[in-house]
Amino acid sequence: MSQSLITQEIGIIIAAKNHNPTILNIDFLKYSGIVPTDLELVRQPILTQSVSQIAFTNGIAIISEPTRVIFIEVVENKLVEEIQVANLAKKYVQTLPNVEYEGVGINPRGYISFDQERDAAHQYLNEVLLSGGAWQEVGTAPVRATLNLTYTLERCPFYLTVSEAALRNPDETSTPIVLFNGSFSYEVKSETPASQVTNLHQAIDNWQTDLSNYQEIINKRFLAKLMDQATAVPDVFRMNSSVAA
Repeated sequence: MSQSLITQEIGIIIAAKNHNPTILNIDFLKYSGIVPTDLELVRQPILTQSVSQIAFTNGIAIISEPTRVIFIEVVENKLVEEIQVANLAKKYVQTLPNVEYEGVGINPRGYISFDQERDAAHQYLNEVLLSGGAWQEVGTAPVRATLNLTYTLERCPFYLTVSEAALRNPDETSTPIVLFNGSFSYEVKSETPASQVTNLHQAIDNWQTDLSNYQEIINKRFLAKLMDQATAVPDVFRMNSSVAA
């Protein structure tokens, strides 16, 4: 079976100066039209002077801090046309045009799982992506590695972090995975609130292109060798879609 990336979530991070986290509350979001009035909460919101967090049953969460606003949507098993987080982020900045916004990050997150070989995720990171050597032979346990990469694309920088993690299964067991956390980073410059909102919207509108590029980079540049190995030895890898919080 071929191995491929499972895209778990998309985050849109908007950097801002002197943003007031207390602005974020359910009444503000609904009465301003940022979210539908019938949208239900997963749990009671967290509302403090330093951070506010609201999570909805449709898989979208919003986190507000003094220097940024984070919009996250769980997109696993969703079609592209069902993803709403970008429109929500655009409505937010349009509702608050006078905030001094500085930039936008489009952050896809995905993983590959190895549920029948306990050491496969470790071996993939340490032996396929990294070159083996004496640097790995220190200590009483196998070294754990995290790979940080920076790509220079025509439209913006793309940052990628590759690391080991685990899925928590319903039966309380865990499945080794390799996480791919990506970030397309856009600087926003403007002279007026109106042009600022326009520039922010243009950056956010790149999300579909960024998501497609992210998936293509991982599947074609990182997983090609792994897919060849999986094709040669069927039944070694099987996808698991239960993601740990």
